Amino acid sequence: MNLRSRISELKSLWWWVRQVFGDAAYENYIRSRRKQQPQAGEAALLSQDEFYLDMLRRRYSGVSRCC
Repeated sequence: MNLRSRISELKSLWWWVRQVFGDAAYENYIRSRRKQQPQAGEAALLSQDEFYLDMLRRRYSGVSRCC
């Protein structure tokens, strides 16, 4: 196995880890918003802090009980 293919595998693994653990959530949000509303510009986007707080609010605002 050559060095380039090994580096490519490691990049793919790193991408997967970031997606699974939610590290890339803000980047995914930015990419998605730019595709949906390309004319809106940067002013319509949430800052990273605002995005994180909104994500927490949405996660914990509903009823959450185990039983």
